[in-house]
Amino acid sequence: MGPVTEGIQAGIGENFGWLYMLATTFFLVAALLLLFSRFGNIRLGPDDSRPEFSTLAWFAMLFTTGMGIGLVFFGVAEPVTHLNTPRSEELAAGEPEAVGEAFASTLFHWSFHPWAIYIALGLSLGYFAFRKGLPLRPASALYPLLGDRAFGWIGNLVDILAVFGTIFGLATSLGLGTMQINSGLNHVFGIPVSGLSQTVIICVIIAITLFSVMSGIDKGLRRLSVLNLGLAFLLMFFVFLVGPKLWMTSAMFTGAGEYLANIVPWSLSFPSPMADATAAAFSTDWTLFYWGWWISWSPFVGIFLARISYGRKIREFVLGALFAPAVISVLWFGVFGGAGAYYELFGEGFAGFNLDDEAEATYQLMNVLPLAPIVATLASLFLIVVVTIFFITSADSGSLVVDMLTNGGTTKPVRAQRAFWAVSMGAVTLILLVLGGEDALTALQAASVSTGLPFAVVLVFMLLGLFMALSKERKPGEPKTVRAEDYRPAPRPDRS
Repeated sequence: MGPVTEGIQAGIGENFGWLYMLATTFFLVAALLLLFSRFGNIRLGPDDSRPEFSTLAWFAMLFTTGMGIGLVFFGVAEPVTHLNTPRSEELAAGEPEAVGEAFASTLFHWSFHPWAIYIALGLSLGYFAFRKGLPLRPASALYPLLGDRAFGWIGNLVDILAVFGTIFGLATSLGLGTMQINSGLNHVFGIPVSGLSQTVIICVIIAITLFSVMSGIDKGLRRLSVLNLGLAFLLMFFVFLVGPKLWMTSAMFTGAGEYLANIVPWSLSFPSPMADATAAAFSTDWTLFYWGWWISWSPFVGIFLARISYGRKIREFVLGALFAPAVISVLWFGVFGGAGAYYELFGEGFAGFNLDDEAEATYQLMNVLPLAPIVATLASLFLIVVVTIFFITSADSGSLVVDMLTNGGTTKPVRAQRAFWAVSMGAVTLILLVLGGEDALTALQAASVSTGLPFAVVLVFMLLGLFMALSKERKPGEPKTVRAEDYRPAPRPDRS
């Protein structure tokens, strides 16, 4: 990170770290309360509504949109980084004893908390849009608190923040994907890592994305997401079969156990005069950065998650969007991070992963695995395909969200407009990478952390509005009465 980025993060950590930590913890506690409360049986739509997508398709879309490309990008690099720079002073860097905490720290940033953030926004919007008939826009979740004023300047400001957060957050993610594809092509074919190569990659992938956009959600995005989930699992299973299986399995269980054992103290740990210096630095450099990034990313993922969740019960929503991704994170980091940690510690003749270039780390893993050269090359090509499809699904779903936001929260977006936004996001990514390179993406990540700060407060009020509305839902067996707060239920959304 550059000095400006470090300064921004340090300032936010010192002055507002407590806000990030308490807000994300509140989102997780709220999700668990909804899961086990009587509100869990309420549907995101009329009582007779049913899900429009199968559970597999629904999960595939939420996972590939939520953080799939991030898992591929950081799957090896982050656990190995934590192995070499532990958060606890008591642990020696680069020693086997630090493996459990390294995986626990990684899971802390990629499991329950980020998805609780997405649930806070997605569940609120899904409820108000499909059960109460309000537009699918962030302002709708503020209706119980502000009434019609929610659609005045306050709501417009929140929606504008959501649009910019979505565009720049997606540009960051697509930039990371472009860098990893370029790194893979360089690794396999010797294609240089350059602005020209990245320009061609973005143009080709956005052209493919347009075919998915014009095919609609059902025929395009749904099918690609299911395919992508299957290919990602196939790649993970392959690495598990050829890698150090016992070590990877141990990393999964040890890391998950240490994560669960520390989730409460780590959730309430933020930089303060009383904090351990190493732990405080870790919170600023890693945890607060991630919380800000996930919160700034939440309008995109949350709105998309709401859009594909019509007819689902709140309990189904929370179970699928909180626990299923956490299990995938344990498996993914256990396999890729576990193999990476093993070869980082014990690889004979291996100089270690290049942690200055996270995009290269997974391809380095393919080379160090006990594979014939041709098989390692094919595995790297397969990885490129997986990242490419993640890129396409992210751009496709992002165009849908931005189009809904800029059209007042409609659930029937126009395909031509979605195509425009897909091209626009590709153009933003291209400009950032070609003109600014990795420094531009780093600056954009810092901006995301800053954007997440006001949106964390907005999310808290959204959840309060949701609980206010849910408290007025009739109890089981209670006769139904028409009340002013029972807004007109929305029709089933258009899947085209």
